[in-house]
Amino acid sequence: MPHSIEYCAGICQSEENGSFLTKDYDVRKAFLAGSIKDVVSQFGMETIILYTAVILKKRIAVHHPRIEALLEFTRVLPALSWHRKDWSILHPYVHLTDTELEHLSKCPGYIAGFVDPEVSNRSDLFDVYVNLPDSIITVSQSAKEAMVMGKLHKDIGHLILQSAEDTERSDSHVIKDISLKTKQILAHLETLADQCEGSKITLEHLKQQNFPPATENFLFHLAAAEQILLV
Repeated sequence: MPHSIEYCAGICQSEENGSFLTKDYDVRKAFLAGSIKDVVSQFGMETIILYTAVILKKRIAVHHPRIEALLEFTRVLPALSWHRKDWSILHPYVHLTDTELEHLSKCPGYIAGFVDPEVSNRSDLFDVYVNLPDSIITVSQSAKEAMVMGKLHKDIGHLILQSAEDTERSDSHVIKDISLKTKQILAHLETLADQCEGSKITLEHLKQQNFPPATENFLFHLAAAEQILLV
């Protein structure tokens, strides 16, 4: 897709992405090399579980015996929270060794890839487990409360599905569509935060908005992930 980019002291001005450092450009391009359309083609509406897990900074473990398939899939997922532009959450090839798992345990949320099937028995390592060969996504018992799905999730899921299935739209278009929807939700959340002392949302203020329970729950956990929740 064509970009309009001007170079100035290591900063890019891009019509699509706003400003970002040129040193980040190659890594961004590498992540966009993965196909969000392939992910949606494989998981359909269940892609919303992946979106919710990434946006709420949950721990995602992905298993596939072939490292190539693992890398291709996992490198797409950080783009589901494109507004953060945080690729450090990706750990595409992790071994079940004490050293590597200790490093992983220090990360609050991550996307970790494993070729060892034993990871499926390590529920202490994930909130969401993706069995890639069998196309099965499992939400752990401890994360189910935060991951409750409602109408808002259904709407986002349909948007992702509709965008990804549109043959006219490229992968970067799909990422942009998802990002715009996320930004709308965050803008609404920030408006609510501005109404509160210290621009931090309280659960009480969220309850006063009379959102459906699943939406209120999602916004509460999203506010926590975005560090605009008063606790």
